[in-house]
Amino acid sequence: MSGAHGKLIIVSGPSGSGKTTLLNRLAEDPPGPVRFSVSATTRPPRPGEVEGEDYYFLSREEFDRRRQRGEFLECFEVFGRGHWYGTLKSEVAPSLAEGKWVILEIDVNGMLAVVREYPCAVTIFVRLSSLEELERRLRARGAGGEADIERRLAEARRELALSDRYQYHVTNDNLDEAFRELRQILIEANGGKNA
Repeated sequence: MSGAHGKLIIVSGPSGSGKTTLLNRLAEDPPGPVRFSVSATTRPPRPGEVEGEDYYFLSREEFDRRRQRGEFLECFEVFGRGHWYGTLKSEVAPSLAEGKWVILEIDVNGMLAVVREYPCAVTIFVRLSSLEELERRLRARGAGGEADIERRLAEARRELALSDRYQYHVTNDNLDEAFRELRQILIEANGGKNA
């Protein structure tokens, strides 16, 4: 169920694995007609975040209305904090029909939901070589307190346990190498050529 020439590419990985950094780099040097899907969320914007670029910031009521109308390809409550995240169908289908490569940065639950509708999606899991390195990075980021770090590590263990559901794995211990590997996966998914 992919578009005429478009490709749906799903990138997941634990918090702290560097997937967002890799995708930001991919945006600067894409191997094809890439479009990054913008997720919707019920959480409030953080300083510097822009509506429609970082996320679509929806009230809980609007999110629930859209969910009930079937407008989401996938949506889940993340980290048990009462905030929902999801991918709107309108972010995916039109771009695939235009022949674009639509990239979703979503969690494992989201990937499992999306591949039910798009079984030909290219799925990529970004990881580090060890949980110890992941913990080191999370602590170095200084995001959240000890409880938040422990919650993210528990979630990482759960995601790693399901990582065998992905077609490709990228180990991001070295950003340059991981970026080359990610880019090569996309080229191979396009029949071995840049689009």
